[in-house]
Amino acid sequence: MAATLHEMLLAPEIQPQVVADCEALVNAEVSDMSGISGTAVKLAYKTVRTFDAGHIHHVIQTLLPRMADELQPYCEDEVCEALLAITDERARNSTRPTIVKAYNTVRRSAAKHVKAALPSVGALVQRYA
Repeated sequence: MAATLHEMLLAPEIQPQVVADCEALVNAEVSDMSGISGTAVKLAYKTVRTFDAGHIHHVIQTLLPRMADELQPYCEDEVCEALLAITDERARNSTRPTIVKAYNTVRRSAAKHVKAALPSVGALVQRYA
């Protein structure tokens, strides 16, 4: 069975690095803020870090499982639809009626199969990216 985003991000050997990367991302985003609202965020962030230096890390660790679960449908649905849009266009433009008919026969169930294959597709892309 294909791994979910939750399973991939929260694997024991992966989760500490994901949390550290998320914390670095938050630090960088806050650091890059400017203007009045940016100053307010920076002040609030500094207050939290001064009060409890490990709070941001702990919050990320605590929220990560739910965030992974909430992001899963977007990852699946948007990527799936984007990939199927490519094959749909190819079928519309094809001059091979037999192949188009075969494609159209399985198209209704294609999303289910594409979603199941997405973790493998992601792993393949990461090998070369």
